[in-house]
Amino acid sequence: MLELKPQCFSSECPSRALFDQIADKWSMMVLAVLDDGPHRFNAIKRRLEGVTQKALTQCLRRLERNGLVSRKVISFSPVAVQYEISQLGRTLQQPFRELHKWTLDKLPEVEEARLKFDEAGEVNLPTPH
Repeated sequence: MLELKPQCFSSECPSRALFDQIADKWSMMVLAVLDDGPHRFNAIKRRLEGVTQKALTQCLRRLERNGLVSRKVISFSPVAVQYEISQLGRTLQQPFRELHKWTLDKLPEVEEARLKFDEAGEVNLPTPH
């Protein structure tokens, strides 16, 4: 069995790769779209404004590979593909809901911090080493 240190930030750590894939630009939003039930590819794409077909395809493949989404081929004419959150993927719903709630609750504070930062300009930025 693989042993992991509690705070493993090594680039070789499998938990880091999984975290990167779950927290990437589209994964959380795809899982949110699938929260209310299975959807076909184009329905997901319509809900995610700005996602390209390539980015969505790659995201769905990563989610499927990680066991978070299942893919079902529907034999209509033409053939269609439907995606659904797996049992494992459903275990992420509560943490994602909490993160989404935090985002909505804290957005005014974040906006205020951004405004202060932008008003200060680059004067207070540390120089890179």
